[in-house]
Amino acid sequence: MHFGLDPLILKYIATEIAEVQRSGVEVAVVVGGGNFVRGETFSAEGGIDRTVADQMGMLGTLMNALALQSAIEHQGVQTRVQSAVNVAQVSEMFIRRRAMRHLEKGRVVVFAAGTGNPYFTTDTAAVLRALEIDADVLIKATKVDGVYDKDPKKYEDAVKFESLAYSTAIEKRLGVMDQTAFTMCREHRLPLIVLDFNKPGSLLRAVNGVNEGTLVSGE
Repeated sequence: MHFGLDPLILKYIATEIAEVQRSGVEVAVVVGGGNFVRGETFSAEGGIDRTVADQMGMLGTLMNALALQSAIEHQGVQTRVQSAVNVAQVSEMFIRRRAMRHLEKGRVVVFAAGTGNPYFTTDTAAVLRALEIDADVLIKATKVDGVYDKDPKKYEDAVKFESLAYSTAIEKRLGVMDQTAFTMCREHRLPLIVLDFNKPGSLLRAVNGVNEGTLVSGE
């Protein structure tokens, strides 16, 4: 298993995000930290207390956020990092109104450290931040091109959904997001698009209304 940051992948991600911002869309990004530490896995396999492992994971997201900030700014787009834990020497604390002001000024905002609490996934943090900043849509950029009825990497007969309701996703326990995140999206009617970020331009096409990946919405 590979850990750390790949400069070429980082540049690719930054380029894709910058293209969306330059199209006139306000962009906020929630980053994970699995390339450094996955709290639940590290706790189970490494004998580390789960709370401590999750806190380590939060710091991993902060490293990713700082790297992404620099990479996006190399694309000519102003970027701010806001963290859910206090690291004032390297980033701002998350303040909702300040985040929204950055967006209004055309800056990309990168949210780090998840919710700031152990036991909550990056998925849940992404939904929480999307709701807090009144986002029109939440996009989960993954390695698969949408939501399937079962793991397409394991089953050749897996069927992709072009769209589906949150109730279906929760009932079938589709694994693209955790159940807490799905439930929050449904309760607050937040549309979710799941797409393959490895396809160049997929993010830009999605925000421009092109059918990309899977749309999850409704009850």
